[in-house]
Amino acid sequence: MGFDVGVVPYNPDGWGPPDTPVVPLLSRRDGTASGGIGSPANIPFVPFSRSDKLGRIADWTRNPNFANPGRSTAGRDAVFDFALDESTILAAAADDDSSFRLVDGKPPPRPKFGPRWRFQQRPQLPQRRDEEVEARKREAEKERARRDRLYHLNRSSAAGAGAQAGNRRDAPTLKSSVDIQPEWTMLDQIPFSTFSKLSFNVPDPPEDLLICGGLEFYDKSFDRINPKNERRLERFKSRNFFKVTTTDDPIIRRLANEDKAAVFATDAILSALMCASRSVYSWDIVIQRVGNKLFFDKRDGSQLDLLSVNETSSEPLPEAKEDMNSAHSLAVEATYINQNFSQQVLLRDGNKVNFDDSNPFASEGEEVASVAYRYRRWKLDEDTHLIARCEVHSVTDVRGQRAFLTLNALNEFDPKYSGVDWRQKLETQRGAVLATELKNNANKLAKWTSQALLSGADMMKLGYVSRVHPRDHYNHVILSVIGYKPRDFAAQINLNTSNMWGIVKSIVDLCMKLNEGKYVLVKDPVKPQIRIYEVPADAFENDYMEEPLPEEEQVQPPAEDEVADGIADAAGEGEAAAAGSLVGESEATIDASSSSA
Repeated sequence: MGFDVGVVPYNPDGWGPPDTPVVPLLSRRDGTASGGIGSPANIPFVPFSRSDKLGRIADWTRNPNFANPGRSTAGRDAVFDFALDESTILAAAADDDSSFRLVDGKPPPRPKFGPRWRFQQRPQLPQRRDEEVEARKREAEKERARRDRLYHLNRSSAAGAGAQAGNRRDAPTLKSSVDIQPEWTMLDQIPFSTFSKLSFNVPDPPEDLLICGGLEFYDKSFDRINPKNERRLERFKSRNFFKVTTTDDPIIRRLANEDKAAVFATDAILSALMCASRSVYSWDIVIQRVGNKLFFDKRDGSQLDLLSVNETSSEPLPEAKEDMNSAHSLAVEATYINQNFSQQVLLRDGNKVNFDDSNPFASEGEEVASVAYRYRRWKLDEDTHLIARCEVHSVTDVRGQRAFLTLNALNEFDPKYSGVDWRQKLETQRGAVLATELKNNANKLAKWTSQALLSGADMMKLGYVSRVHPRDHYNHVILSVIGYKPRDFAAQINLNTSNMWGIVKSIVDLCMKLNEGKYVLVKDPVKPQIRIYEVPADAFENDYMEEPLPEEEQVQPPAEDEVADGIADAAGEGEAAAAGSLVGESEATIDASSSSA
């Protein structure tokens, strides 16, 4: 049996087949030859459907004698079986088309726990059920907290609150640090947006005029403390801490009489001005223009004497003042922790660095905290110099040279507010803990850094202090102590020294244009701005009687007759209502502050 190729036509006129075929290439189905278009001979015609997948044109390798008896020959491949009869093939194709249904060809889903039915019907274990219930509870609490934040945000926005305060907490929780009296005259208001554009460079380093006090050495063993090796925070009731304002400082009075400078302040007051744009809570500074001199003071019992907690956090704190987690109670607790921490991390072996002049605020034989006061002078312009009293808390030896330290402590009161548990994250994710603190306490950390820069400290030590239990605000433990160089840390928190001095220079220039008298610079409790008021000369004195404002507009600063007893005395009354255990804490702070009155 041979294969007949057929006649291949020859085209003498060019390439390709001739215009008219010489012999017929195709034949009709009746067997007659035709030169036109027809069907190939002996090849069945099958009308394929669009949904059919076309296979091979012809299977020359198939042997019908060895067909698989278990496989149907009437399938899709039957149309290519030329050994069958044409009518049989067409009948099989018709049967396929009649039974065709468009169905989902994906395999059925497999059971989650395997094909065996006993795994699907296994009863749920009680422990797993409890975990799922707890998980649902946590999700519900997060959702409730999110709705509360949105509710407070909408209320603040509807009330016309400023963008900075409205994004953080409900407007009624933010109150002015001082009562604005009817006879006060507002002279100017400065929005914080203008502060970001200011810049001024001062000669560095400044001139040291005098160093007073004495410093104890830092105990380097505290650098090895970790959450697994925590140390209990001790109480130092016998040591006195002084928060003396500018005009009550005898050395500043002497320097002013000698015309050493035209502007006088303390590092706490300057840091509040330098970091004003990061503040949320209200604060105030008293400005006195006497002749050609300018004095920046703080009121007795001012907010500047307390350390804020979670000031820049988005989570609102309880509004009730007697609550142990309210802003006022936490500020008193943070101040108490900071003072005790600064004394516990020292080597109390009697070895002390004493400077030429002793502590100017301590009486003879009185036990005082380790502190040295550096009176430094900066040149603002040709005719204006600024003198500030700056504090350093300790000293240490670094490569045979003496280095000054500042000691401060961050405190954790409840991990639910910050979302980061220090006991679990301090060792493994220290950067995350610091980032959370920078978000929640941006103003406090910026002020500590600016104070370290003003005092010329070589190192600033940050302690991480936490409550023994979230509901115990009296007992604390030290979890870790980390050291930073002030300039490096300032760059890390985006604190620009040129911008800091630009803010101070602009406020000094503004106040130098005022007439002689007394003024108050107040941070607005809601809007990101500060206001300058002209006040009577006897304002904030003991015999000055202020006309009270309506009760709904009043704020809660310490009463004037209680201010002389110090910061913690006024705060201790609110703490006593929450727990009687804080009495000893308040007494310690009273002793520390009574010398400054």
